[in-house]
Amino acid sequence: MEKAVTIGTFDGVHRGHRLVLDTLRDEAARRNLQPAAISFSCHPLELIAPERAPGNLLTTERKRLLIAEEGVSPIILPFNEQLRRMTAYEWMLHLYRTYGARLIVAGYDNTFGCDGIDMTIADYRAMGDTIGIEVISAPEVEGVSSSRIRKAVKAGDISLATDLLGHFHETEGRVGPGFHLGSKIGFPTANLQMTPQAVLPAPGVYAAFAETEGDPARYPAMVNIGFRPTFDGTDSASAYKTVEAHLIGADRDFYGATMRLKYVARLRDEIRFPSVDQLIAQLGKDREDTLRLTRAADNDVKDK
Repeated sequence: MEKAVTIGTFDGVHRGHRLVLDTLRDEAARRNLQPAAISFSCHPLELIAPERAPGNLLTTERKRLLIAEEGVSPIILPFNEQLRRMTAYEWMLHLYRTYGARLIVAGYDNTFGCDGIDMTIADYRAMGDTIGIEVISAPEVEGVSSSRIRKAVKAGDISLATDLLGHFHETEGRVGPGFHLGSKIGFPTANLQMTPQAVLPAPGVYAAFAETEGDPARYPAMVNIGFRPTFDGTDSASAYKTVEAHLIGADRDFYGATMRLKYVARLRDEIRFPSVDQLIAQLGKDREDTLRLTRAADNDVKDK
């Protein structure tokens, strides 16, 4: 079937992305075309300039799923040297011949092709006319961008990130070995091993939801991101940033499972307590705050 397509990184599948996808779906229906979003398995800068690669708000599989939930077929391509060297005209010809593209919906700041950085929508339309592809632009959601969301997440501004995304920011990792410190003080945690590309919130304590493969339940989770400063100078000290989630109400071992954390709110900074007893008392308060905030958010339409 002939297609209407859009092209982009779609990192986060945020409110601006979803407006593009909505426009694509609607315009495709008017022309009896199949809507498809073409994206990549990594951010192009990971190949072009790794030192400037911004990190990922979503894993590739989660991006694929969220695009599909918008009623658009995701097409995820490996970004390689062949794609990197394609000109805008070659891209459009490839879309026409390989995917049957007859319509391209471009985001307000979207460009493609190694020579496309300075091109305008008029340039793409002119090329499309010679190939047989109609090119239209999608509306803009002002102030919403993946770069702004990354900045908010890294600053620990979960409220702003949620508003810009239109859903909770999430990270995903495999549960691996930890220090077993949480179990010793009454708050057992899952230690998540994240990929280096994952965009993590600033060090601190967060209320979140936790979802794991093989378990249909979604648990309230108290998440600590940081270095455990209360235990500096002990065997439980950490020289690297850790992500540890205390799942409230869970009674199983998650070791080896893939766990997804959806951040609801930032509770506090990570601080050094004068004693372990004071840390335990604060964790009890954090636990209550986590339950209160996740209960309030449980039916939030922003969550996916």
